[in-house]
Amino acid sequence: MLKIHFSGEDILRTRVAPAADPVWELVLSLHLLQGRGRDPLTDNWRRTVSRGLRQDAASDQLRLLFALSPPRGYFPDFLTPYASVEGFDAGLEAVRSTPTERLHRDLSVLATENPLPSSAGALARGEVVALRHLAESMEQYRSLAISPYWSRIQSAVAADRSRRARALLDGGMEGLLTSLRPAMRWENGVLEVRDYPHSRELHLDGRGLLLVPSFFCAATPVALLDPALPPVLVYPVDRLGGLAATDGAGPAGRDSLAALLGRTRAAVLQASDDGCTTGEVARRLNISAAAASQHATVLRNAGLLVSHRDRNTVLHTLTPLGRAMLDA
Repeated sequence: MLKIHFSGEDILRTRVAPAADPVWELVLSLHLLQGRGRDPLTDNWRRTVSRGLRQDAASDQLRLLFALSPPRGYFPDFLTPYASVEGFDAGLEAVRSTPTERLHRDLSVLATENPLPSSAGALARGEVVALRHLAESMEQYRSLAISPYWSRIQSAVAADRSRRARALLDGGMEGLLTSLRPAMRWENGVLEVRDYPHSRELHLDGRGLLLVPSFFCAATPVALLDPALPPVLVYPVDRLGGLAATDGAGPAGRDSLAALLGRTRAAVLQASDDGCTTGEVARRLNISAAAASQHATVLRNAGLLVSHRDRNTVLHTLTPLGRAMLDA
């Protein structure tokens, strides 16, 4: 179990990442891709990406990246720098600029549990060419395994952020931290991560905690090993039906979009801008709950909304496509 200790100052400085973190999603997807478990929500993605890697003549260049991201256990902290909260380019630049001391330390820890290719030696020495090669490998993998699915990943994370925002508004920071159940439990200033692979205690010491909702995170949340680094806790989100490389581009998507014409559905879309339950939609638009649910279903089938059930309520939030349509 991982126990994270908060002071009053830590609670004030705790926040949720502003969007899906592209570097964390990349690294965690590597774990999932290499793992033996099966998940119907990601199996098609795994088959498609694996096929693309086999067909890619340059896939051997990814060997080191895969070795740095084993399916289980430790992986280097430097692969997921704090700077990635600002986007993929910022994260990649931080990887390229990793100090040699950190490279050597992280890779030494990894080598105690996993065999590493010979190219890891140059990386551990901080050779510029090796760091550049690693960054290029991350870009190459991202174009194949992450970018085609990014809209769905963003939608799932945005839906989770809306849930956390409502929990914060309704119950303050205690409400937000309590909403992370069942994988975590908040009690008496301590956030306990159940089923964590190692017994650890992390004292935030006034730094606060960055909560990172993640599509590719498995059932157990992930924290960095080095307690001196800015504290980050990555946790899984509802995958909202899984991954597809297209969003509303096929015939079914076009038919659903055609069904959107009408003032009421446009109003439902607008009401969902900041997240809205079915009951709230009905009250705002003065329509029945059944009608609100029906309109939300059409919008969801068209790829403009995502819906998440929490106990007796269903929260609707916009997808990137839905937001683009609303803005237009």
